[in-house]
This record gives sequence, structure tokens and C-alpha cells, in this order.
Amino acid sequence: MHAFRTSAALAFRQPSTRTHCVRAARGFATVSSPSVASPTTAAKNHKIVVVGSGSAGIALSHQLLRKGNFAKDDIAVVDPATWHHYQPGWTLVGGGLKGKEDLRRPLHQLIEPRLKFYNKEVAAIHPKENYLSLGDGDRVTYDQLVVAPGIKIDYGSVKGLSEAMADPNRLVASIYSYDYCDKTFRNIERMKKGAAIFTQPAGVVKCAGAPQKIMWLALDHWRRAGLYNYGPSQSPIQITFATGLPTMFGVPKYSVKLNELREERGVEGLFEHNLVSIDGNTATFNRAGGKEQVQRHFDFLHVAPRNIPHAFVKESGLGDEAGFVNVDAHTLRHKTFPNVWSIGDAANLPTSKTIAAITSQAPVVTHNILLSLDGKNPVPEYDGYTSCPLLTGEKKVLLAEFKYGGVPKETFNEWFGIDQVVPRRAFYHLKKEFFPWVYDRYHVKGQWAGPKA
Repeated sequence: MHAFRTSAALAFRQPSTRTHCVRAARGFATVSSPSVASPTTAAKNHKIVVVGSGSAGIALSHQLLRKGNFAKDDIAVVDPATWHHYQPGWTLVGGGLKGKEDLRRPLHQLIEPRLKFYNKEVAAIHPKENYLSLGDGDRVTYDQLVVAPGIKIDYGSVKGLSEAMADPNRLVASIYSYDYCDKTFRNIERMKKGAAIFTQPAGVVKCAGAPQKIMWLALDHWRRAGLYNYGPSQSPIQITFATGLPTMFGVPKYSVKLNELREERGVEGLFEHNLVSIDGNTATFNRAGGKEQVQRHFDFLHVAPRNIPHAFVKESGLGDEAGFVNVDAHTLRHKTFPNVWSIGDAANLPTSKTIAAITSQAPVVTHNILLSLDGKNPVPEYDGYTSCPLLTGEKKVLLAEFKYGGVPKETFNEWFGIDQVVPRRAFYHLKKEFFPWVYDRYHVKGQWAGPKA
């Protein structure tokens, strides 16, 4: 059966004094004053410690529990979150197809009782000494460590973004925020005429197709409302897709089709334009190659901010130059520390960061950790598989599936000879109904293995 095709690491609530975007930002660590266990602090010892219980950590911890011969508390999960979110559904919320409250569950209800759950922040990781320092001063030691805390949304990368989203009267929002994904659809409904801009950052972003998915959904809504025709001179609303990338999508096969749709539907494309600030109704973009900045007026703005690693990962010695966990691309074991692994958005794997990727990564890491505990070498099984179900409007989805190198790896093409570059109604129902159902019933319980089911 087919895997999930949506955005990977899930967002979590964290305590904060800020009044905007707090529930969308992971709160794994308070690294400004890392806590080191004192001599009197009791150590907690586990065979395996999994940092994070988003879509990566929740699947992996339960797969390990199901596959291995583990006693109670042999496996520990560390995560400060209150809620577990199905973040891929936020695109559907932004398009008016789902309610956001239906896409989250209390995290403690999902953790299997045989797992030891530390509902706490990570202050620091000490890979040379095989332990974590938690925010309350506790020390947790491990034989094997899995780093799967996801990544953070960097709202500060766009000056003025947080303030604009927090203002209920401004038509600025983002599906990357639990707080404001529903504001996105309210803004779509309120928009009657003028310039609508949808942005994508030049850097790392969860699910590279999500920034344009919401654009296609908005376009479809405005078209049905009589506010948009396929041609800007004929429409009350004009639509622009401003991306920091040179193309519509990173995989050539799908990018060509998506650019055809853009041109057919009269959407302006601003390529290699990276949003850096919002001032009133003016958006400012940096351009590649040091070219002069561009300023554009907008009446409606949807922003996909860049994503960044957690500071406690960057400062642990486990990260690459960008701060993502430096693992082998096929075994997912750390290149320096053989008892450290990473999956999901936190890993520096050269593939799109989606839940689909996690569904293929988790069985590989589960198998390799069990091999490692038996003193055996890991197996290089992961081929970079990932997927993105691109909502293209008209209740259709272009189901992009690919592996390392941007090489298509299409499940339904292999099984039935269906070319997935063509947007289809059946794929829309997979995205809207089937994938959330499978996630809720099977993925969080460690009972789903992507295309292999």
C-alpha cells in the first residue's frame, strides 16, 4: 500500500512568552543555559533513547518495541510537547477542507506504556559520554540514540512576518503554523480583488510542494467564486508564486508539469526571489546572484518561512555545517558515532523532508538498530524514497514519488502503469481521507512501512 505523501516533522507546542507562532515551533531545548547533571542527580539508563515523538519518533519508537525483545522502559522517548499534530493536514485546513482541532491528539495518549516517556526538554546531547541532559537537570544515558526532533520554523527569517500574522485584520498567514493555518482560509475567503502572493524560501522547507499546494487550493476557491479566470487581465485577483528556487519543483519530471499548470492558469512566476521582509503591504525579496532587491505590493500574502535545525542538535557535535544530523544516506547511522542514528527532518539526508520519507526510513533504522545491538553491521537499505501529494485544485492531486537524485519512483506506475505526473481525482482522496486515516490508525502505532506497508 502507498505511503504518506506530505510534510514530515510535526510541530509542537512549547512554553513561551511570545504571543505569536508559539504552538507551531518545536520547543525541544533551552540551550542558552544547558543543564548538566550534578553528582547527586540520579541517572536514567535505557538501551535506546529516541529524542522526539513527532511523526518520525512516534513511528520509530513503536516499531522498535514491536520488532525487538524489549522489557518495559528499555526504550525511552524524550519530547516536551503537549500535542501530537498531523501537520500535513494543515494544508487541508488552509484550503478549508479540514478543521485543525481534528488533526491533533494529546501526545501522552499515543505513547505505549512500555515506553518510558520523558515529557521534558533536551538541554544538551553528549554523544561522547552517551547521555542527554534534560531541562530539569536529569541525566538520561543510552546504548543507542535516535535523534528525531524534527526542525523549527524560522519566522524571524522574514522581518515583520510574526506581527503581520498575529494581526487579525491583515491578510497574511501561513499553513506552517497551527495558530494561523485556519487564518489562511479565512484570508482566502476575505480576498475579493487585488494581488495575491504565495512564497517559498530558498533554504530548507518541510515538504517542498506545500508552499504551492495552498496556492492551487486558493486559486481553485477564487475560480469557483468567480474571482479568478485563467488570465490576469481578466481577473479581479492576480496570483504570483515567488520562490527562492529556480524551478517550480526539485524533480524535473514534476516541475515541468507544474510549470505548465502555472502558465495555463495565468499565475506569474518569480523565480529565485526569496522573501526577506514585510512592511505594510509591501513584500521585499532578495534575488540570487546579488541582484537588486525586488519590492512587490500585495493584498494577500501566504508565507512559507525557511526551516532550521534545533540549536541543541547543532551544538551537540552531531550536526553537519548546516546543523542537521550527519548520517550515512543509506544506513542512517551517524558518520562519527556508531550508536547514534537519525531519521526525519533532523537528518541531513539529500531528499525532501516528508512523512513519506519517514515511513521508508523508520523500518531501515529499526532493523539496523537491532543489528547493532547484536554486534552486527547496519544494512544500507534506504534509497532516498520520499513523496509529495501536490494538490493542484479541481479536487485533483499530482502524486510525486521519487528517490535520491530526483529519480521518480512511482508506486502506482509500477503496479498499474499509471503515470503519476497527471493530476488525478483518486489521488486527491488518498491525500484528503486515506493518508490521515492510515496515519492515525497505523503510523503512530508503528504499523506502517510506507510503500511496503
